[in-house]
This record gives sequence, structure tokens and C-alpha cells, in this order.
Amino acid sequence: MTGTTDAADWWATGISDIGPGSIRFHGYAIEELIPAVSFPQMIWLMVRGDLPSPGQARLLEQTLVAAVDHGPQAPSIAAARMAASCGLPLNNAIATGVNLLGDIHGGAGQQCLELLYNLAASDQDPDSAVRDLVASYKSRKAYLPGFGHRFHPRDPRRDPLITAAEEAVAEGTISGKYLQSALALEAALAPIPMNVDGATATIYAELGFDPPLARGLFVLSRSVGLLAHAHEQSKD
Repeated sequence: MTGTTDAADWWATGISDIGPGSIRFHGYAIEELIPAVSFPQMIWLMVRGDLPSPGQARLLEQTLVAAVDHGPQAPSIAAARMAASCGLPLNNAIATGVNLLGDIHGGAGQQCLELLYNLAASDQDPDSAVRDLVASYKSRKAYLPGFGHRFHPRDPRRDPLITAAEEAVAEGTISGKYLQSALALEAALAPIPMNVDGATATIYAELGFDPPLARGLFVLSRSVGLLAHAHEQSKD
């Protein structure tokens, strides 16, 4: 590609429209967005194409806050600290941690979201669908994503997120359809409680996010913790 500086010649996108003296995202001028929207609202705009309601933005922000860090025993955080201890700059240390967020560490939210969507699409009545799903996982001795925690008897992030979802149902921000399924799964698995992945997946389902975005949003959230730990380690 030669002889042109037109940004539209590089990639076709409906997300951004960049020209001399003009930056627009999904039709919104950046000079209008900067003083008017929060970072969670901006995330929503970029991945969804419109601005969320205040209630939707509040729920998204709470999920992002919940997942920022889980200490240096978490593989992603440990890897970022190790990278920083090798003298790598912050961007490399953060990337090292992000690259450890796969199906086992960092993927449970996406897996749980897919599970909730599949339950909602089932032809069975909700109670039967939940019973059959739990029975299937138990017969395979498999862990049901979004429930139980290797470290916490009860994940301290579960209650505030589920309470926020219940309040959002009462306000009419979300339907509560997926919240009902998640709580039914938790009851069927008792005494194993929902964890942060299950709680955030419940909210993402209520907000209508595509399953891969659950992992992407987790990456955005955890990057804050990766930055903090890598910066601390780099000063040691």
C-alpha cells in the first residue's frame, strides 16, 4: 500500500473513524466522550457499538472491579512478577501474565457463560435442565465452571455481585432469567457455592455479552492487577 495516508485504506471497521482532526467511535466524537463517559461505558461502546444505561454500566464496572487481582499465587500474577524480576519493562510483564489466561486459568467465566446460554436455550423445563446438567458433570467427575474455589470456602466476591444483580432485576435493568438459572445450579450443587467466575458470567449473560467477551473482559480487569504487581516487583 503506497501513496496514501487514508486510515480507511488499512482496515475496514465500523468501530473507529479516524481522519485529520477527527476521531469517532461508533459515531461518537472523542471530544464528546472524554468528559462524559466512564471507562466501563467506553468499553461497552467499543465492543457493543452503543452506550449502556447507567444500570448496565454499573453492573459492568462491578464485574471489572471484582476480578482485578487474586494475589501472587495466581499463575498470571506470578508470571508477571517473574517477568518483571528478569528486568523486562511493564508492557512485557503484563503481556506475560495475559498470555497465561487460558482455559484453565482465566477461562471459567467464558465456560460458565456458555453453560448459562445453553441452559436458556434448552427445550427442557429449567429445573430438569439444571438437574440433568449437574448429573452429567458429576457422572464425569468434572468441575462445573463457575462454582467452588480451591482457596476460598466461599468466594468473598460472590455475594456483592449477586446482590448487585438482584438489585438490578428489581430496578428493571436486567431480566433475572440467567440469575435464576445460576442460583438453581448453585442450589443443586450445595454446599458448593458460586465463585467469582460464576457471578460475573451471570451478570455478563444478563447484559447479553458474547461468551468470548467474558474472557476478554476478564483480561482487561486482571491487567490492572498485572500492572500493579509487575510495577511493585520492578522496584524490588
